[in-house]
Amino acid sequence: MSNKTKVRRLALGPDRDKAAADLKKKYDSGTSIRALAEETGRSYGGVHRLLADAGVTFRSRGGDRRRAES
Repeated sequence: MSNKTKVRRLALGPDRDKAAADLKKKYDSGTSIRALAEETGRSYGGVHRLLADAGVTFRSRGGDRRRAES
């Protein structure tokens, strides 16, 4: 028996569009790509690709810089 994990292909057509729109809504509300990947069981790259296809403007790297320093 193989220890390989099941390959999860990105959906096509309306299913892909719906998944991308759902991810975009969550990303735009502040959820990170890594959190979305873990939540959906997809890879970081897969989520990033769906977000890019949905027309997301990506945030800069490094987290929220607006927090007040202590």
